[in-house]
Amino acid sequence: MKKVILALSLVMLLVGPAFAADHVSGQVLGGGAPIARSTVTLWEASANAPKKLAETKTNQDGRFDIRTTATRASDTSLYLIATGGQPVAHKGGGDNPAIALLAVVGNKPPAKVTINEFTTLASVLTHTQFINGNAIQGGALPLRIAAGNVPNFVNLETGGYGVTIQDALNSGQTPTMANFSTLANALAGCVTMIRSDACGSLYYVATSPTGAYPKDTLAAIESIVRYPSYQADKAFGLLNYFYPVPQGKTLRPTPFMPYLTFSPSAWVFPLKFTGGGLSGPGKLMIDSDGNIWAGDNFIVGAQNQDALWAGNLSKFAPDGKPLSPMTTGFTGGGLEGIGFGMALDSNDNVWAGTYGTQTIVKFDKRGKPLSPPDGWNFNGQLGQMQGIIVTPNGDVWALDVAHSQVVYMPKGDPTKVQIFCQNKSENPLKNPCGLLAPFHLAIDQQDRIWITNIVSNHVTRFPASDPSKVETFETGFSGSGLTVDSNGNIWIANRLGSSARARAKLYEAMAAAKISHDAFAKVLVDAWAAQKPGYDSGGSITVLRPDGSQHSFSPISGKGIATPWAISVDGNDNIWISNLADATAGIVELCGFRTENCPPGMKTGDAISPGSGYVGGGLQMQVDVVIGPAGDVWVSNNWEYYPADLGKVSEALSTLGAGQGLVVFYGMAKPVRVPMIGPPRQP
Repeated sequence: MKKVILALSLVMLLVGPAFAADHVSGQVLGGGAPIARSTVTLWEASANAPKKLAETKTNQDGRFDIRTTATRASDTSLYLIATGGQPVAHKGGGDNPAIALLAVVGNKPPAKVTINEFTTLASVLTHTQFINGNAIQGGALPLRIAAGNVPNFVNLETGGYGVTIQDALNSGQTPTMANFSTLANALAGCVTMIRSDACGSLYYVATSPTGAYPKDTLAAIESIVRYPSYQADKAFGLLNYFYPVPQGKTLRPTPFMPYLTFSPSAWVFPLKFTGGGLSGPGKLMIDSDGNIWAGDNFIVGAQNQDALWAGNLSKFAPDGKPLSPMTTGFTGGGLEGIGFGMALDSNDNVWAGTYGTQTIVKFDKRGKPLSPPDGWNFNGQLGQMQGIIVTPNGDVWALDVAHSQVVYMPKGDPTKVQIFCQNKSENPLKNPCGLLAPFHLAIDQQDRIWITNIVSNHVTRFPASDPSKVETFETGFSGSGLTVDSNGNIWIANRLGSSARARAKLYEAMAAAKISHDAFAKVLVDAWAAQKPGYDSGGSITVLRPDGSQHSFSPISGKGIATPWAISVDGNDNIWISNLADATAGIVELCGFRTENCPPGMKTGDAISPGSGYVGGGLQMQVDVVIGPAGDVWVSNNWEYYPADLGKVSEALSTLGAGQGLVVFYGMAKPVRVPMIGPPRQP
């Protein structure tokens, strides 16, 4: 007997704790009214096929009580689906077989749950990468993250708005609430059968680009969210078709408020977060737990200027809650002003380059500094630091933008530092590696380092094993972010684009550099900020083959590309681009080389996003764009009112230089493995 007990105990230790019973009660609503005799099913989602745990029916008030004694693991996620039933809001009565409503309640469900249009939309958009019809399936971490973000949109107990979507940063500051409510109203029109053809109308506008025709309300919402810019105007048209303004009235009789006045460019629902010392966030990284790390250019509340980078380090949970100290963020270790240089190693330690102290710093995953109090500056050899990466073998490479040199720490050991590409001449054009203000870097599948340059129209490449073997390849002007896709192609952001105008602006900046750093910065920033989405004379994307030759469709311009700053590759090999432009410029999604993952008929380099990118609200002048484990796309707002960064402005505007917040587009990208070390990999 003792052996049996011991064996069972060992099994429990290996598989982790389990729950033996779940009890959830609640109500199913459609258009704000009960749905009677609806079938409510409780499901368990995991990496395996979903498991049905229990089933019940709602009463005449739409209420249900569901219990299960089935044993389940502690790292799974529960969800409820309500199908069919008689919506009280439909005066004619009768069953509506089109009803399929969803509420993802996570691993520890509340005692009371409302299932309605809001819970359905919130659950679908956070689980887009893991839902297929009625089935939700995925790994423990991504499912936990997705379920944890549902309450940002909806209160699961009441079925009303969640806290975040109606807070001061979101609600009236962005159209997200109105987007969310408008689509919920369209869904409610079918649920309540507000017109005899309501469900057919919903299915028509929700038909996917592949021709898939929905068969219930859940499938319709999944299709609209999965293809957010496809037929967006037609879905919006349901608002007037279902809820025309009554004669003599001014408002539509919709079940949910507010609603949109005109059609969105895409059905996207970004939310914005701040706190934790966040101010002018630049580079972003996501750790193995899905937490987001942000390097801050500036200090919260200060009259921040580009000549004085003094910000700290911020950390956010996957649901957007700040984990670093509220106003200061994490400090110490020589940290002062992180720009676009931050990386994570395999232990989730943070490595960053600074502008203010001109050092390299290191923090552990709890935010404790591991670098010395003044950081590592190697006897004053470093200038203003930008890009930094950790390679798959643990080496650390960093770029000194001011001195145009490369810093190398084998296995991250600062005692063994080597500095390459040092220019012994006073002429910056004589750099032995062809570096001209190197900005960002990446390592490819052949262990070669690729580097962009702010003041040139080429990238630099050398083997990590021998930095003396330097090659350069032509790109557009003023190189910024770059990334490597799964086939080794290099995607490069050119902030000034590839036109004659771009060349002139670059030469103007180089001339200003001979006067002063401030003059140089002002010329470049003015040139970047003047560019608008859709202008062919704006920024561009260069795409190189692994051998350095350009693809025939390169460079890419227009398509919402304004002043491209960062580029990320998702798990489908599609490309995501941020824009350092005004708030009308969204993030851009391009079709990558695996065109089977793009909408039908698209070629590599085509825009999946609408003409101005995915906007949705909350965006300012963006720097980074990264992909989380649940497919969430995180964007850093780096600058808000850029003249305040470059000089003295009105006192009332003097603290608006630093960008405000991180903006999250939920479930829109195929996830990649985190932390990102080397080229992107599947989870």
